[in-house]
Amino acid sequence: MDLQAKLTILADAAKYDASCASSGSSRRDSRGTQGIGSTGGMGICHSYAPDGRCISLLKILLTNFCLYDCSYCINRISSPVRRARFSSQEVARLTLDFYKRNYIEGLFLSSGIIQSPDYTMEQLIDVARLLRAQHFRGYIHLKTIPEASPELLAEAGRYADRLSINVELPSETSLRKLAPEKSARSIQGSMAVLRSHIQEARESQKHRERNIRSAPAAKPRVAVKSYAPAGQSTQMIVGADQENDARILTASRALYDGFAMRRVYYSAFSPIPNAAEALPAKPPPLWREHRLYQADWLMRFYQFSLEEIIGPDERPDGMLDLELDPKLAWALRHRGFFPVDLNRASREALLRVPGIGTVGARRILQARRFQTLRAGDLRGLRISLRKAGPFIELPDHQPDDALLQSPDPRQRLLHGEVRQMSLL
Repeated sequence: MDLQAKLTILADAAKYDASCASSGSSRRDSRGTQGIGSTGGMGICHSYAPDGRCISLLKILLTNFCLYDCSYCINRISSPVRRARFSSQEVARLTLDFYKRNYIEGLFLSSGIIQSPDYTMEQLIDVARLLRAQHFRGYIHLKTIPEASPELLAEAGRYADRLSINVELPSETSLRKLAPEKSARSIQGSMAVLRSHIQEARESQKHRERNIRSAPAAKPRVAVKSYAPAGQSTQMIVGADQENDARILTASRALYDGFAMRRVYYSAFSPIPNAAEALPAKPPPLWREHRLYQADWLMRFYQFSLEEIIGPDERPDGMLDLELDPKLAWALRHRGFFPVDLNRASREALLRVPGIGTVGARRILQARRFQTLRAGDLRGLRISLRKAGPFIELPDHQPDDALLQSPDPRQRLLHGEVRQMSLL
């Protein structure tokens, strides 16, 4: 099989892994006669570097052969798909060729399990090692194999910028049913190994920097080899089992707290060719995936607790509202918290206001040090009065009591004159 045919198969097979997120940028292609800087094309996806830059990555599998029979995976051993396999040298050469042509800025590499977890992990590491040996300084994201030995997991981080292990499903019960060869204990054990190495590398870096600052003349700066500087991430499939959103977010919270996870990605289950009988016949609404991301964001950056978003007192069915974003839904359930005085409220209170994000809250706090804010000032702060207006007060603005005092504000939002707020 020639290289082009392999790339077609293995780039397509990699598209189901969401832990390398798309930036949503417009498609630009440098392979034609005009322009440079490709951000689209076969096997090319978009992610973010540790410094926040959006980067284009070659996203492929080393092979779509796999010994496992995970029901939700199109590459499972019982699936009658066309198979292909790259050699380590082929992946390294493809990456360098794409990089030199300005198609990509890095590599996202995953693989099916071949021969054994350790053998597969060795092949993935070999690709990264070959690239670094050829002075490749681009971004490398390796999908690690949870059943691989701790020694191989330790080695992977020496070459990769980010490592990830997919937890796949939020409960051990679901994992046993849909992915019998995988173990939640094994996955968590590998995550703990990665966390330990990442933390150790960061502490070592801090220690050396302190020594350099205290005695710069005696100790010249020495480059320190970091371990997976972009941390680790994981993915959960949504809708392949019967677990509700509360269970999914509870599992995510445990991953953030227990393993210093940089990001949990949510991937709505979609029907695949020759699907296993254990899978549901219909996929979940894509809005469910979107709402989970919004709730995840509220927990990580807006100081909302899990119980505030989807606790039993908030959402008895354990499911997020598909029609309202979680922040707006919380605001409507806690109308007594509003209106918020923008000239006096704390940062924590500002972050509770629909339409005000972390950047908006910072701008408000900075601006009000020098002036009393009025409704006309919000435009300069890039805050929408239409979105935030019903929940704030200013010297020249009072909220419409009809919304906050309505017996059913949710229906008023969805069907009334401010319906657009449901999609904040």
